[in-house]
Amino acid sequence: MKRFPALSILLALLLFAAPLQNIQSAEAANPPRKILTGWLPYYSMKTYLPAVLNNADLIKEIMPFWYTLKYDGKTKKPVVADVYKTANPSVPITEPLTALRNAGMTIIPTITDGTDQMILANLLAKPISRKQVVDAIVATVASQNYDGIDLDFEGFAFIDPNTTWKTTAPNWVLFIKELGAALHAQKKILSITTPYLFNPAEKQKGYFVYAWAEVAPHIDRLRIMTYDYSTSRPGPIGPIAWTEKTVKYAVSIMPASKVYLGLPGYGKDWVTKVEGVCPSNLAKIITPSAKAGTFLMRDAASIAATYGAVPTYNETFAEVTFSYKREYTGTTSSGLSTTCTASRTAWHQNAQSYSVRAKLVAKYQLGGAAQWVIGQEEPLAMVAIRDVATSIAPAQLESSLTLSTNELSYGNPVTLSGLITLKDKSPVADLAFTVEGKYPDGTTRTLTTGTTGIDGTYSIPMLIGKSVSLRVLTESSWEREASATPALTLSVARNLITTPPTSVKSGLPFTISGIVLPRTAGVIITLSTTSGKVIGQATTTDAQGAFIINVPAQARSIATYQITVGADATWPVLSSEAFSIIIR
Repeated sequence: MKRFPALSILLALLLFAAPLQNIQSAEAANPPRKILTGWLPYYSMKTYLPAVLNNADLIKEIMPFWYTLKYDGKTKKPVVADVYKTANPSVPITEPLTALRNAGMTIIPTITDGTDQMILANLLAKPISRKQVVDAIVATVASQNYDGIDLDFEGFAFIDPNTTWKTTAPNWVLFIKELGAALHAQKKILSITTPYLFNPAEKQKGYFVYAWAEVAPHIDRLRIMTYDYSTSRPGPIGPIAWTEKTVKYAVSIMPASKVYLGLPGYGKDWVTKVEGVCPSNLAKIITPSAKAGTFLMRDAASIAATYGAVPTYNETFAEVTFSYKREYTGTTSSGLSTTCTASRTAWHQNAQSYSVRAKLVAKYQLGGAAQWVIGQEEPLAMVAIRDVATSIAPAQLESSLTLSTNELSYGNPVTLSGLITLKDKSPVADLAFTVEGKYPDGTTRTLTTGTTGIDGTYSIPMLIGKSVSLRVLTESSWEREASATPALTLSVARNLITTPPTSVKSGLPFTISGIVLPRTAGVIITLSTTSGKVIGQATTTDAQGAFIINVPAQARSIATYQITVGADATWPVLSSEAFSIIIR
């Protein structure tokens, strides 16, 4: 029997289920504001992809952590390496992407800096190699039609010497400006993820190499890594006052809607003291000088319970800490049995921590929060975010559009009217809206703008030049969701204005003149009887759309005629009403 990889089966289920979840979320009475973004790593996809999709009501955009920038020594060029494919060889990248798109998420993959010390800084210092980096990133965005890119270039901060920052910063700004222009030309998003930064006027500046104020006009998202505050010594992962301080600086130099604070889905565990002699294989890591261990937030409670520790929520830092002792048994380098006891202290965030930070999103009206990694949190943490997101949910609008006519002749007005209300039918006054037109060739443009009246209504007379599909749009704000009316089709036909004589003498030629609107030269005009017999020769319009039909002499009668305007690439055939001429 053929065996299907577990992830492929899971993805098949998710591809089917995601649209249903979207429908259910859309139908909820008060759907939460989508304040959560976060990273989807290339590893453990069976765990993390479902976690993302199961919280689609909170997540507006996702950053697949699937790419890294490398320097190819053979070609002497930067390249973007795909680490997803290496980690998931049996599951094409299109499968998770389809699941994420079906869930309505904006997809902005992250590219990390995988180069060695000073390599990227030197690439950005030269116009030619800087453009090569830009081109490699733009090509990555195009490869899967992503919505944009997120740059997590941490090498400047943590690998390159900080003595190089003053030199790197202006080159980084040039790079962001050039990359932003290239992406924005294709209507793509540029996001950057960086460590914290404070007001340069203050003593503690933070990682100023990332030059937030200078890059702000060229980026669409700033995701702040408000975690890893404590590294060498036990302490909070991202204390709330420190987090708020960097957020306040960010919103002082760019629109708050661009700013996203970081949420750690992990905790750290430090050794503070060792009694006894540790086994030789652990001696370097079970020591107060060793790097802290890392654990997932969802595992914190079980770790504490295993060692009888009592977690305590620290109000000052809005984080949880606990301490415990753990024994390690093994052998020394000489083969003798040995045991040591390590005193350890752990810090992590929990549901209450997430709630406090989500409230900063509300306080400063931020773009949202960015979690590393979605799926690492304890279950109640996502409940806490959802509670805050629901409390600040933007109002949903209901809007309508009617046309005074669905068909008209060129040059005649049509009136657009409608009503915009909240879901409870309360009118929304003084709300700006735009009228969008979509044409048969697929192009769209804004035709006009307006504002609703005190009763939420609007009425706009318009002259429309050609057939178009119309809808009325309102933009999103912190208070309200964006809205769009159903599209209505307006058919616009050419307008034919004729001035036929009422009577003419028999046996003598005569003329019939007229104008075709819009005014276009070369339109074919024919005269015929109502039975279809063509009279005389066809003529064409001049540059003003005017024409003259030369009618040969006719016998005495009451003749009934019809003028036909020929079709072209834009306009269909148009026939006039029948008209009579007395030929006496």
